[in-house]
Amino acid sequence: MVGFSGLIRTAACALVALTVAGAGDSYALTKVKAGHLVALDMAPLFLAKEGGCFEKNGLEVETVFFANPGDNNAALAGGEIDFSTNPFTLPFFAANAGVPIRTIAAAGGWGIMQVIADGKLKINTVEDLKAYILSGKNKKLKFASLQGDTLELILTRIFKTNGIPDDAVEIVNFDDLLAMVDSFRSGQVDVLSHIKPYTTDFVVNKGATLITDNAKIWSPHTPNTVVSVLEKTLQGKPQIVEAYLKGLLCAADMINKDPEAAVKILSAKNSYYRVSPEVLLNAFKNAAEPVSFVPDLDAIQSVVDDLSALGYIKGKTKASDIFRIDMIKKLEAAK
Repeated sequence: MVGFSGLIRTAACALVALTVAGAGDSYALTKVKAGHLVALDMAPLFLAKEGGCFEKNGLEVETVFFANPGDNNAALAGGEIDFSTNPFTLPFFAANAGVPIRTIAAAGGWGIMQVIADGKLKINTVEDLKAYILSGKNKKLKFASLQGDTLELILTRIFKTNGIPDDAVEIVNFDDLLAMVDSFRSGQVDVLSHIKPYTTDFVVNKGATLITDNAKIWSPHTPNTVVSVLEKTLQGKPQIVEAYLKGLLCAADMINKDPEAAVKILSAKNSYYRVSPEVLLNAFKNAAEPVSFVPDLDAIQSVVDDLSALGYIKGKTKASDIFRIDMIKKLEAAK
């Protein structure tokens, strides 16, 4: 959630990317730009691009990587990109800042956020974690997290629902994801809240143990990230939005039916995931559920309420104000 201060700097700019190339070419594809971070639930976006799903639905999609969610949000607000895949809390920040943002689907995947522990601690469940902390016999655990992010909120929910006092643990807050991960890798912290497939890499190759994930802590269909557009795109270019969602559904079908083939395509592009094909395949095969795109709005709202209670977000925007999921529901039902 860092870097959000410039979110609305160009909110009134035109959506210049929604143009059709080569009017005289009957096979011309509609060009759009899609902003993203990198997490396992963005695999449908990457696979739809590399596996021909977008092209099949008449789109030429240029993917644009952002190092942090705030810049991703700002690019959507300013019309620099047409679609944004970002943590599900970010559209609330945008809406509260006056940006006419609409969230049209989950990005694609469940249980993406995970809490892992140093394997030497032998903590394998939330119950183990609670017992370790409350026994009074062990050292105070250090938890690495991104302050104000969903990666922090999953921890605060665990502590609250299990009666773990704030002073019984030490939260080490970071504003840099790489530094946070390095702190766990080097043993400076004991527990890490992070995302697949990078948590998977720690479990498979570094002996870390998986404690829980957001599918268990919040709900099975609470997303990690979501797909958002501006209101004028949804209203003025619904056929483009539908084609984009169909591309994601096509890619999800590939992942669900043949994850090995999906991994082969994704691994050919090393710029997406800096993990081995074996780790990526493990992350897919150990998913909470098959890839789909309809999020649990009640669970999302409960997490945003937690964010507000912690003082990180102001405003009265509700999930029902910004989520428009009728189209993805209809498309999924028609499969």
